[in-house]
Amino acid sequence: MNRRPISLLSVPYGKGAARAGAEAGPAALLEAGLVRYLNQLNLQVIDEGAVTPPPVIEEQPPASKKLKHLHEIVALNRALADRVAAIASQERFPLILGGDHSIAIGTLSGITRRYNNVGVIWFDAHGDLNTEDTSPTGNIHGMSLAVNLGQGHPLLTQIRQHSSPINPAKVVIIGARSLDQGERDYIREAGITCFTMHDIDRKGMPYVMEQTLRIVGDGTDGVHLSFDIDSLDPYEAPGTGTAVPGGVSFREAHLALELMYESNLITSAEFVEVNPLLDSNKRTVQLAIGLIGSLLGEQIL
Repeated sequence: MNRRPISLLSVPYGKGAARAGAEAGPAALLEAGLVRYLNQLNLQVIDEGAVTPPPVIEEQPPASKKLKHLHEIVALNRALADRVAAIASQERFPLILGGDHSIAIGTLSGITRRYNNVGVIWFDAHGDLNTEDTSPTGNIHGMSLAVNLGQGHPLLTQIRQHSSPINPAKVVIIGARSLDQGERDYIREAGITCFTMHDIDRKGMPYVMEQTLRIVGDGTDGVHLSFDIDSLDPYEAPGTGTAVPGGVSFREAHLALELMYESNLITSAEFVEVNPLLDSNKRTVQLAIGLIGSLLGEQIL
């Protein structure tokens, strides 16, 4: 990241998820001292404030009976895309604090206005590759990667109309262990690389990251990290709304982020799905802060 100034943008939004609480994630991270911690790493941090949904008048009948809070999420992500694009155009490092993972629609839409060929690392227990047709819940946080690849409801995919396309071959999912059948099919059809927990268990995180960084860095002009805290095992990170047992360990996660920093490839990042209402003694909040530090240059020695 070449020690560029960090533009910190909060998105306190949680209606894309099934459980309330992710909207409190950004404030919890800031109150726990995230900015002070980053300053101690000799990073210049610019607090860009927050993006919240503009007023929305829901259409009657709604554009989709299945997709929950569709119009509000569209409005939020349009506004978020504009903010992120403005930050990236100033050659700053956009660091986005969620909020649930539906905000990745706006984040990547903004990033890909600045970069023409973006690699994407999707660190998540889930694929987030559902659409209105395949989603078992209608929760849009499970569709955000699909939308960024041009799949899904037109109101969602149109958010990307001013953005460059993302090549599925430059997308790598890490830590997956809960994939719906439609997601499995799409991963194979689109040529997305997906390192499941089986792969991490069998081959180790160093191998996974070596391959990931090779894929996302080959011929791209920027790399975005979308890090869902539920990628970690719930024992490590209990404060998240869609916890799945058997996830990435504390040290595996830190190692992955340390290797991303060493690669000097990452040009933007978001950390999402921290839910303080479900946390235990702020364990997840503190873990997320430490992981952000590892991405941005914190080292043991």
